[in-house]
Amino acid sequence: MSQIYEADRVIDTIIKMVHCANIIGIPVIANTQYKKGLGLYVGKLEELMNDVPRPDKTEFNALANQETTGLLNALPSTIDTGILVGVETHICIYQTALGMQEKGLKPWIVADGVSSRSKFNHKLGLERLQAQDAAVGPAEMIIYELLGKAGTPEFKAVLPHIL
Repeated sequence: MSQIYEADRVIDTIIKMVHCANIIGIPVIANTQYKKGLGLYVGKLEELMNDVPRPDKTEFNALANQETTGLLNALPSTIDTGILVGVETHICIYQTALGMQEKGLKPWIVADGVSSRSKFNHKLGLERLQAQDAAVGPAEMIIYELLGKAGTPEFKAVLPHIL
């Protein structure tokens, strides 16, 4: 992460998305990327991942990893969208989004929750994802879309994470 453009923004957004997913009741699946060579998550993220399945992968498309695909296949068949955060936009996020589409899922890319080593690659990755019909938008957009309305217990619980 020390090499990632605006890494602090990405980390903060991922934390926000994990908290909100837990409140709203959205299942979370995570991956490590070759932890033997690259290590574990950033400390602030590691704290949130105790109960989250997170297979280690060497594949750039997370769904090319058998363990990750097994976790995805175990989810309810009513799930039709996957929300992606992480790095790098133009590599793992892009290839995983295409993998989701191949499995009939609609990828939603949290634009402020992804990045690359360079701003240029991040920007081009988002543009290419949009050209491939992936939804791209900020964390607040997807959170409010998932909530649907104010005044619910979930809305009240999410507020501290988005304000």
